Amino acid sequence: MRLRLLGATAVALTLLAGCGSDGGDEAGAAAATRTFSADNGDITIPADPKRVVATGYAVPALIEADAALVGISTWERGLKMMTPEDLATYEKLTKIAGETAAETNYEAIAAAKPDLIVIGVPKPVLADVDVKRLESIAPVVAIGPTLPNAWRTLSQKQSDAAGRTSTFEAGKKAYDEKAAELKTKYATALSGLKFGHLGAYGEAAKGTFQREFSGSWGTNIAEDLGVTYYGEVKVKGPGSAAVSEYPSMEELPASFAEADVITYTLEPDGKPGPEVQAVLNSPLWKNLPAVKAGQVYGFTFTEAATYPSAMKTLDAVDQALAPLLAK
Repeated sequence: MRLRLLGATAVALTLLAGCGSDGGDEAGAAAATRTFSADNGDITIPADPKRVVATGYAVPALIEADAALVGISTWERGLKMMTPEDLATYEKLTKIAGETAAETNYEAIAAAKPDLIVIGVPKPVLADVDVKRLESIAPVVAIGPTLPNAWRTLSQKQSDAAGRTSTFEAGKKAYDEKAAELKTKYATALSGLKFGHLGAYGEAAKGTFQREFSGSWGTNIAEDLGVTYYGEVKVKGPGSAAVSEYPSMEELPASFAEADVITYTLEPDGKPGPEVQAVLNSPLWKNLPAVKAGQVYGFTFTEAATYPSAMKTLDAVDQALAPLLAK
């Protein structure tokens, strides 16, 4: 569910000349294509797509980029992070798939008559998608997540495929400016502090918690403010498993022993989810040095996957860490 790390975009633009003399220029312009480097190879796509279908992580990115969307998968996890305008766009668009790749409606995609299909799912999940069937409808580019903090390049690449780089750049500029301001604001307060993060995806029933490190969902945006998360995963796996792990509850004292400050993930409503709450209720948690010192802060909107939505995360981190400015 949480992953990402991507390659760069190939931008070789090729104009296909029209045949014959009548309407040749018009036909050539309509057939303008370019080669795009995606997870599924180098794909020839329209230079200026007019009818785009998007799934998975491509949905919020292309709605925010004002792409020419004619169909999308559902994206329930990100609705709380959308602006009212983007949410209205999301609600009116035809849904051609559900929350999982296995819920793809190929007939609905064909009916939308796309000239480009952008699949925003991780590479392992592509096995649940009949890519060949989609390719019979329109060019398909798979641009899926790997490491959590790679949403930056992921959303850039998705916007580029849809011909909306300029809109993407405007969102990135606004985010970078705000992050830089906050980094200056907190520079003194954060100096020398070691942070640890409690994520939302532990399994209390199995007696585990999620410990997130640098570059993970709960940490990567706070790091843009200058927060330093110490430590690393003991045994690294692919994707998000490279930046988060799931120790047993008994390991809480050892996992957070060096943390001067602990942050943790909150739901969009500002409350801890059940897995986080189970940790907060634990006597082991209450005896941690940072907890005893009152140096514990919760963040909302930690799963932002685009620059505009991450602006909300910056606000949440700023609000949460404000008490540090007075220490």
